[in-house]
Amino acid sequence: MRRYSACIEWLFAEEGDSFPDRIRHAHAAGLTAIEFWRWTDKDLDAIEAALKETGLAVTSLVAEPMIALTDAANRQAWLKGLAESVTVAKRLGAPVLIAQAGDDLPGLTREEQRRAVTETLRAGADILKGSGLRLGVEPLNIRIDHVGYFLDSTREGLDIIDDVARPEIGIVYDIYHSAVMDERTEEVLNGRLDRIIHVHVADHPGRNEPGSGGIDLAPRLGWIFANGYDGAVGLEYRPTRPGVGAVKAAIASLGG
Repeated sequence: MRRYSACIEWLFAEEGDSFPDRIRHAHAAGLTAIEFWRWTDKDLDAIEAALKETGLAVTSLVAEPMIALTDAANRQAWLKGLAESVTVAKRLGAPVLIAQAGDDLPGLTREEQRRAVTETLRAGADILKGSGLRLGVEPLNIRIDHVGYFLDSTREGLDIIDDVARPEIGIVYDIYHSAVMDERTEEVLNGRLDRIIHVHVADHPGRNEPGSGGIDLAPRLGWIFANGYDGAVGLEYRPTRPGVGAVKAAIASLGG
């Protein structure tokens, strides 16, 4: 069976509900896992208690600090934060940390920035080695949500992963961002699906719930699973309707 993970930064974020309440709502929706972004602004004790209460797992969280890997001057600060993020991820049982490449920096060539990203990720792999965790770098669209971001191409992201050449480092493939950049899933991932360590979904326009827009999410996701992906699918979308029923409908639209 497919495993869906509710991104509770957006899902179940009803007015007045605490972050642990969102975990409980995800459990009530029949989900077995949640994910979130930053850990430094969260009450980890309360989150851990809610996870134990519900039995839910954490599939991923962000490797902090969220600073540009495109700038080699940030390397040591990021690596220090990565080590701290590993400790938190292990505490919560999350197998995946997520990183962003950062902005396309003025004054530096694309080759220089790509080298900085590659070398920083390779150093990060040394920190991850033996931890049981993997780090996923996430390509993002630059047309709507992340204008100025460096890594807008899934193919280039995969090329960087191949250059890093470490099993600890892979890609987070967000179908929404990929579709906004006019990529076809079966084309950009063909023969390279083993580099994908986590998947995100949302529809377009609006980055809202699956089934609300025009992205062929179910066929794309079906292709990913049919070709060997066995990880979680993060429901990382802005819901237009509250409640457990709306999340169940979104999952049904993806093929269940």
